[in-house]
Amino acid sequence: MARVSALSFGFPAIAVLPFALLLVAIAVLPLAAPHLWESNRAKGVLCAVLASPTAVWLLGVAPVMLWHSLGEYASFICLLGSLFVVAGGIHLAGDLLATPRTNTAILAIGAVVANVIGTTGASMLLIRLLLRTNSERRNTQHIPFFFILIAANAGGLLTPLGDPPLFLGYLRGVPFFWTLRLWPVWLVAVAYLLALFYVTDKRAYAAESVVDLARDRDAAEPIRILGKRNFVFLGAVVGSVFLPSPVREVVMVCATIASLVLGRSEARQKNDFSFGPIIEVAILFAGIFITMVPALELLRQHGKDFGLVAPWHFFLTTGALSSVLDNAPTYLTFLSAAQGLGLRAEVVGVPAGHLVGISLGAVLMGANTYIGNGPNFMIKAIADAAGYRTPSFIGYAGRALLALCPLYAAIVIYLHWLSGG
Repeated sequence: MARVSALSFGFPAIAVLPFALLLVAIAVLPLAAPHLWESNRAKGVLCAVLASPTAVWLLGVAPVMLWHSLGEYASFICLLGSLFVVAGGIHLAGDLLATPRTNTAILAIGAVVANVIGTTGASMLLIRLLLRTNSERRNTQHIPFFFILIAANAGGLLTPLGDPPLFLGYLRGVPFFWTLRLWPVWLVAVAYLLALFYVTDKRAYAAESVVDLARDRDAAEPIRILGKRNFVFLGAVVGSVFLPSPVREVVMVCATIASLVLGRSEARQKNDFSFGPIIEVAILFAGIFITMVPALELLRQHGKDFGLVAPWHFFLTTGALSSVLDNAPTYLTFLSAAQGLGLRAEVVGVPAGHLVGISLGAVLMGANTYIGNGPNFMIKAIADAAGYRTPSFIGYAGRALLALCPLYAAIVIYLHWLSGG
């Protein structure tokens, strides 16, 4: 890798250090110090310590860049927060027959719904119904695992509402409906994972005891929806995406408040709803959006020095980093690197094929570990609390790579073909 120039528009290379340290902390501390990492106060202190020097420095040398990044942060958090809160007020009660066909149908619905209410919203809406449906069975370790792969990651590939990296791209100028061109990969990825799940679940279902299957039949009850009026507020949030800022953010905040005031508290109670997860996201991304400003500018100026040329290069590198860091800042990191190549400016300053590679890498490989995408750890925690045996961090990563590597290989071939070889 060629040496990057130490100075770009007054940005010394050392200005990237807080961003790098914050990303390393996000990747390492959940494993090295899990009890400390559970505290949002500890996360706040960490972000304040790392982000404050960068913020003060940027106010002196590039205040416009700082305010622009904070504006994007406000839009980003308003969307995630509103979807999280409003969807958290909708509860799907009931207990369906836990057959492979039923489970596959729930995952397929999650893959579609994720593009409308986000992977976080789809996870909040469906994971407890799926876990409750299968609570009478014993061979169920694979169910939360596949839910993470499908509903919490691959499913949200089609719209900026689907996954946080794509919404950041939308804020950076990617047309809202541009991601619909990813539908062939979405269809192949979702169909492949659903088929793999169905085969796995069918084998597990065949190994269930007669007694457990009888208990499942006895416990079956139709689905009931609590908190239906929140669908109105959910529609307001989704529709507001097409409004200009700051009207967009005002509508999102108003819909969120209305959901809390007018929605049924019973639905939130049954969902074990709390603000903890979204507060965690807000704290971490406040630090990320401040510290990433120098890093993104340096990458934009010197992207060609990193040896990344073809779309499949960006798919693999974006995906590899998304596996061990959150995929949203990773998306912006490699988008800036691609903008620095000086190639055809088809979409936000990069060739369309390169943006396809970056988008696929961020969304799909965010499923490789529990820390690759925001909903992953949330689903694990909910499944653990429900009595499911979920894999360890290493165990999950190994299974994910085993399941997804054939898909990744097919995408590399597809991107190579897309770029003309």
